[in-house]
Amino acid sequence: MNQSSNILVGEIGSVFWLRVEGKGCFQNSIDVKRVVQQQIKGGMRNFVFDLDRCPTMDSTFLGTLTGVARDLRQNGGGRVTVVNVNARNEQLLSSLGLNHVLEVDVDGSAWEDERKVAASELAQCDKTPEVCKTEQAEHVLEAHKALSKASAANASRFRDVIDYLEKDLGEKKADQ
Repeated sequence: MNQSSNILVGEIGSVFWLRVEGKGCFQNSIDVKRVVQQQIKGGMRNFVFDLDRCPTMDSTFLGTLTGVARDLRQNGGGRVTVVNVNARNEQLLSSLGLNHVLEVDVDGSAWEDERKVAASELAQCDKTPEVCKTEQAEHVLEAHKALSKASAANASRFRDVIDYLEKDLGEKKADQ
C-alpha cells in the first residue's frame, strides 16, 4: 500500500466506517475492496466512506467504491454513504455520475451519532500482502468496468482504458 495513505476502519453500531487518510488510489483500493467484501459476507449492510482527510481519488479507487455499491445490491441491498467530501472529490463523484450510485452527504447530516464515535473507534486496516501483477491488473480492470456501468458517459470515457487493461491482462496471463 502507498506509504503516504492509510485506511482506518471500524464497526460503529450498524455501520462499517472506513476513513481514507491520504489519496484514495489503486494502491490502497484493493485493501478497501477486501475489507468491505469480508464485511458484506459477515452481514454488514451499511458502509460509510469518510473522505475528510482524502484530498483526491483516482479512477480505480472510485471504481472500487462503485463496486461496493454493486456488491451490496447483489447481496440483498444496503447503504453506501460518502461523507466529509471536499469540493474536488464532490466534483469527481458527480462528473462520473456516482452521486446517483452512492449516497453523497454534502451537508453533513448522515450518520450524525456515528460521526462522533468514529474519531476514537477506528483502527488501521489490515494491509493486503503484496499482490501479484495479474491480481492488481484484474482489480484495476474490474474497477473501471464498474465505473463504465455506472453511467453511459462513463462507458465511452473509459472504453480505451478498459481495452488496454484487458489486453495487458491477457498478456500477463499468457506469460504465466
